[in-house]
Amino acid sequence: MKPREKKKSVFAGSIAIVVASFNAHITENLLEACLGELVRLGVADSKVTVVRVPGAFEIPVAALRLAQKKAVRAVICLGAIVKGETLHYDLVAHESTRGIQEVALKTGKPVVFEVLAADTMALCEARARKGDRDNKGASAARVAVEMIRVLSKI
Repeated sequence: MKPREKKKSVFAGSIAIVVASFNAHITENLLEACLGELVRLGVADSKVTVVRVPGAFEIPVAALRLAQKKAVRAVICLGAIVKGETLHYDLVAHESTRGIQEVALKTGKPVVFEVLAADTMALCEARARKGDRDNKGASAARVAVEMIRVLSKI
């Protein structure tokens, strides 16, 4: 990744990103797009924390720890789960989804779900293309910033 220029952030507080290391060729593209979009949205580098976890199943516990920090205004969760021949895919997809939603409800903070769950690797790759504004990592950044704004008004 290119070094990003330092800017003053558009809001007080910070954004945390939890990214799964499993299927890293997908999740690193999501992360790069997410970080790039946060910069475009005016979020200062110093206001972003990235935490890597082994896989999608581990995302909720790290997201909870981060969301419990006062300075963290939103948590973005990035992962990729591809269907295999066993029930493992269904279990991990369901439980990571449930866990991430639970963190949002428990903390009252935006916890953005961008854990791709697809039947094939090609479907995940299509949603995480480098340089594509439709990359789901970029859309996760937009959702996080918008939800911070929404919740600050209600």
